[in-house]
Amino acid sequence: MVAFADTSFLFAVYGNDAHTPVALSWLRATGQKVYISELADFELCNPLRFVEFAGRLASGNAARFLAQYGSDCAAGRIRIEICNLADIVREAKRLSGMYTAEKGHRAFDILHVATAISQRADRFLTFDANQKKLAEAEGLQIPF
Repeated sequence: MVAFADTSFLFAVYGNDAHTPVALSWLRATGQKVYISELADFELCNPLRFVEFAGRLASGNAARFLAQYGSDCAAGRIRIEICNLADIVREAKRLSGMYTAEKGHRAFDILHVATAISQRADRFLTFDANQKKLAEAEGLQIPF
């Protein structure tokens, strides 16, 4: 099984939000390696720094969360996959054409699902309800 994660899952693991207990429980129960794209990597790191800048995270916590994330990447628990951007955009255009006018999907959400599809994932880890609908419509399993 290949599990690709979006940023909502990663933020739950490393940013300590309302979904953190579910995300950590799933990781402990499965012991499964989580795959992400460079886009998800960027989309996790920048918001952690931004919420600290905005005062919604105590000073120094972004660095602490990012250090844990870096440790998990180094240990192979999180794997950043090199993806072909042209393939992802092509898939994203297909998804947009099929679903956005009717279901209202955002561009970054489509890009995350398109990445999972292009990397032949069978599971998609997200807490975003609308993104979950898109992933499920494309046959990806959402385990929670």
